[in-house]
Amino acid sequence: MCRELTYIDCSVAAMTFEHTLRPVPEGYTTVTPWMISRDTAGVLDFLHRAFGAEELARVQNPDGSIGHAEARIGDAVVMLFDGRPEWPATPCFLRLYLPDGDAAFRRALDAGATVVTEMTEMFWGDRVGRVRDPFGNLYWIQTRVAEPDAEEVQRRMAAPEFVAAMEYVQSPEIVAPVRTAG
Repeated sequence: MCRELTYIDCSVAAMTFEHTLRPVPEGYTTVTPWMISRDTAGVLDFLHRAFGAEELARVQNPDGSIGHAEARIGDAVVMLFDGRPEWPATPCFLRLYLPDGDAAFRRALDAGATVVTEMTEMFWGDRVGRVRDPFGNLYWIQTRVAEPDAEEVQRRMAAPEFVAAMEYVQSPEIVAPVRTAG
């Protein structure tokens, strides 16, 4: 992209410029998650099979590891790279709003994920399920199924089926417990 310069004064000391440089590149959002993995190629394959991710970039290091990769899921970009062997595991937690959460949930399972919580309708109007991929990353798969107003949200919060749904989705361990030496 070319910069368009506008000179206000002929003296170098007083020169200013306007430019069309965007603070956030086109196609990206203000927040872009990083996924650090021991097998970025495998994660990219999982993201494609489970969520239809489009791989945008892959840069290999001389040793064959992936130094940088990008994939687009819907309208969001996720960046990835292979962590160093001495680094601890760093699982990523991502929430994906998708048009058909149930279908995405099934595709994620077919791609090798395990169920953390089944797809469950929540009081605020989302249908939510969680899966863990074979690399330890956790995905909240969500689809909007209702648009309750504030009064309806309050009613649904107290309804036994939604109280049970909330207890269910809050019940599993989403992070493996830390083991202490001893």
